[in-house]
Amino acid sequence: MKFSYVNPTLIHFGQGQIEAIATSIPQDQKVLVIYGGGSIKHNGVYDQVVAALSNHTWLEFSGVEPNPTVETLDKAVTIAKEENVDYILAVGGGSVIDGSKYVAAATKYDGNGWDILIGKHTVTEAVPLGAILTLPATGSESNSGAVITQKSTQTKLPFMASAVQPKFAVLDPDSMKTLPERQLINGIVDAWVHTCEQYLTMPTGAMIQDGYAETLLRNLLTLGAQYDDRDNNEWRSNLMWTANQALNGLIGTGVPHDWATHMIGHELTALYNVDHARSLSIVQPSLLRNQIEAKRAKLEQMGKNVFGLVYTDDLAERTIIEIENFYHSLNSPTELTEHGNDKASTIDAIIKQLEAHGMVALGEHQAITPDVSRKILEDAVK
Repeated sequence: MKFSYVNPTLIHFGQGQIEAIATSIPQDQKVLVIYGGGSIKHNGVYDQVVAALSNHTWLEFSGVEPNPTVETLDKAVTIAKEENVDYILAVGGGSVIDGSKYVAAATKYDGNGWDILIGKHTVTEAVPLGAILTLPATGSESNSGAVITQKSTQTKLPFMASAVQPKFAVLDPDSMKTLPERQLINGIVDAWVHTCEQYLTMPTGAMIQDGYAETLLRNLLTLGAQYDDRDNNEWRSNLMWTANQALNGLIGTGVPHDWATHMIGHELTALYNVDHARSLSIVQPSLLRNQIEAKRAKLEQMGKNVFGLVYTDDLAERTIIEIENFYHSLNSPTELTEHGNDKASTIDAIIKQLEAHGMVALGEHQAITPDVSRKILEDAVK
């Protein structure tokens, strides 16, 4: 292990913390509030934001969709530039926060904002950004990454830049009270796979990172098992904090990462509008079986320390079954069953996109070529 680590995002956690934005954003800053489909106007969050910004000059932009598109976000960029916005406040889940990161970066760039996603422009400055989290899943509220879709080309790509890391984030579990069941389940699955992408690689002897990752995975197992009793502050608080910790940089510091499940899943989402988390649960079991020899030691460690399994020669295989069972308990799919009748054409389209986007050497060993990705997807067909 050799690393430098800091997470500069100030977290305001707990009930009633939305009022903290009143002092987190300087009063002389002109604020653009960005949110999604308007659910915050029905769960009390919007009213709390209005109250907290009563001494600020602010305007709003709504309509950021799940898997935010550059076509929508560029409209917010235009507003931010025309209105000389000083600060952006993202109010929503990972999609809204990711989209707001793009707006924050593109507002400081005179060219085509999509240049950020294709690596033509390196982000070195951005409008300061704060976040109010309403859907725990991605950890975007306290990291420097974002994933943006270009609808016209069905392209979904990530970018990372320290300049777009939120200055602060409000995590109030009360904001989750009115979330649809599917979104809550997606949050659990997304946090689970985020943890796995940084943990299920190869042994490194990183005791803190491994131990903390295993704690997060056990938390998610427990929260999944308690799902029917979810309507309480303790359950909501633990999911919100677990999902945050799964991707705030700590468990991935100084250890190898995978992210192949995400890269393949992104194409499934971009082409067929599959929920991000559901794309992950579809791809991951087949990917783990395909890469089982490279991942056997960590799968065995996970089986023992997360699922409580005893050692046998097939412990890694049994661990993958337990992961599938976890997804099934949440009614999250593990097979490619929802995306048209012609599965061969579906797989061809995904492989074509992976190649077009340079995703030709994925995984911690860069061993997942397009041919391997094809085999993973073929194995995911029911």
